[in-house]
Amino acid sequence: MTSRDEPLTRALESSASDLLAYLERRVGADDAPDLLGETMVVAWRRVKELPPDDERARMWLFGIARGTLLNHSRGQRRRWALADRIRLQVRESATAPPADEGAEVRDAIDRLEPDLAELVRLVHWERLSVADAADLLGIPASTARGRYQRAKDQLRAALRQEAPLP
Repeated sequence: MTSRDEPLTRALESSASDLLAYLERRVGADDAPDLLGETMVVAWRRVKELPPDDERARMWLFGIARGTLLNHSRGQRRRWALADRIRLQVRESATAPPADEGAEVRDAIDRLEPDLAELVRLVHWERLSVADAADLLGIPASTARGRYQRAKDQLRAALRQEAPLP
């Protein structure tokens, strides 16, 4: 530790419990220690700005803690806004079909070999191209195309057998 760091170390040691209490009252006991750590990091980065007077140094640290708190609050608001937008998009785009709708298709897919079933799910449920599904599964695109054709043939046959007679 250099002599330049000693005043900041003293200021942090004497104010840490007060800073933690300040942060806890605003964000709760779970987030306050992390924010105190961020406050200390910022203080170390800005050590050249540390006021020489002990009380002013304490207030300077509280100012940094307040800035850290404001950044945290802005980040939380952005995260909540993003979560709200995602929930709204999901609600608008993915209305769930009735539980029994498509049951025979799901059952037929479940009866396929696992690698064929996963390929069909990726292409139809996740809307990936066969080439993208192949990449995700770590297989060549030509292999995926062959497996996909085989899966479609097997599904067609299985669903034809289950179709009710007119």
